[in-house]
Amino acid sequence: MTDLHSEYLGLRLRSPLVASAGPYTGDLDKLAELQDAGAAAVVLPSLFEEQIEHETSEIDRLFSAHADSFGEASSFFPDIDDYNTGPDTYLALVEAAKDRVDIPVIASLNGTNIGGWIRYARLLEDAGADAIELNLYTVAADPARTGVDVEADQLELVALLTGEVKIPVAVKISPYYSSLASFLVGLQDAGASGVVMFNRFYSPDLDMETLDVKPKIGLSTQAELRLPLRWIAISRDFLHISIAGSTGVHAGRDAAKLLLAGADVTMMTSALLFHGASYLSNIEHELTEWMRDHGYRSVSEMRGAMRRDAVADPTAYERAAYIGNITSYTSRFLHAQPIHLHKR
Repeated sequence: MTDLHSEYLGLRLRSPLVASAGPYTGDLDKLAELQDAGAAAVVLPSLFEEQIEHETSEIDRLFSAHADSFGEASSFFPDIDDYNTGPDTYLALVEAAKDRVDIPVIASLNGTNIGGWIRYARLLEDAGADAIELNLYTVAADPARTGVDVEADQLELVALLTGEVKIPVAVKISPYYSSLASFLVGLQDAGASGVVMFNRFYSPDLDMETLDVKPKIGLSTQAELRLPLRWIAISRDFLHISIAGSTGVHAGRDAAKLLLAGADVTMMTSALLFHGASYLSNIEHELTEWMRDHGYRSVSEMRGAMRRDAVADPTAYERAAYIGNITSYTSRFLHAQPIHLHKR
C-alpha cells in the first residue's frame, strides 16, 4: 500500500497535496469540498498589509476628528480592539474554517513592512491558525534602495514575526533575488519553519481604449513548474526547513516531480479553479499510480531522490541545462530548415 503521509511545518499531513490561497479557500463550503476531495491542508486567502494600514488610518482619523473635544466626550471614541474595518473579518474566517474542517488551516499574511504584522500574527494564532504563511510580495522599484536593503528589511520582518508567535511560519517568496540561495539560508537563520516557492506577481497591462493600467491575474500553466523544480532541487541539500512547491501543479505527475526534487508538499490553486475542487482527488490518484508504477512505497522514500546532489549530473539544474538546450534546439532548427545558398 502506498503511504502518502508527509510532514510540513511540523504538521503531519495525510498527503503532500495542499490547496493554496485562492478563491476556494476563502469559502467555507469549498473548504469542506477540498477536504472531502483529499486536501491535506488549506492556505486561506491573504490578509493584506494595505488592509491593516487602512484599519490603522481609520482609527487615527476617528480619534483625530475629536481631538479638540472635551474630556467627557472620550466615551465616543471607538474601542481599538473592537473596531472592525476588515482584518477582524479575516480572523472570523480563521475561526470558522477551524470549526468547519479537520485538516490544518494555514493563515496568510501578505506584505513587506513590519507595521501591524506582529499584532495580527498573534491574533491569527489566538484564532486557531495552525501556521502562518507570510507572503513577501514586493516590487523593488525604488532605485535608492539596494537589494541588500530590501533583503535586510524582509529578514528582519521574518525574525520579528517568528519570535512573537509559537505556531510555525512559512515564507512565500518570489524568485527575484540576486542570490536566491543565500536569501533562502537567511530565511532559515531568521527562524522560518518553511519556504514556499514561488509567489506569482500580478502583472499590469494597458487598456488601449481607456488608457488605464489594468492588473491582470493569470492562472498558472504546467510550464511554470520548471522554475520551482529547479530551485527546490538546488536548495534541498542546504535547507533543513520545510519546502513547499507552488505554481504549475496541474496533475499527479507534476506533484511527483516536485517531491522528487525535494519538496515536502505541493500546493495548487489554478488546477482547482480550472476543474473544480473535486479534481484534487484525481491528482492524488495519479500521484499514487505513478508512485506504484515506479516502485515508491512512500512519499518520504521519493522525497529528494532527484535533488541536485543526488543526480548523476548536478549541473543539469544550473547553467549546463541552458547550454544543452540551446545547442540541441539550434541543431534541430538547422536540420529542419536547410539553408540554400544561391550564386549571383
